[in-house]
Amino acid sequence: MKKFLNDESGAVTVDWVVLTAAVVGLAIAAYTAIETNSQALINSAAGAVAKQNDF
Repeated sequence: MKKFLNDESGAVTVDWVVLTAAVVGLAIAAYTAIETNSQALINSAAGAVAKQNDF
């Protein structure tokens, strides 16, 4: 029983799962921030181009 309780090989797997989930979460957050800000920039550029095309 002591050998089973002292075995930490499962704990390493849990650590990797938690780290992977954190990396995926950060990637999703970064993608959302970049997508939102780039969409605002695209809209701003489109407005500036539209103003220049008015005759």
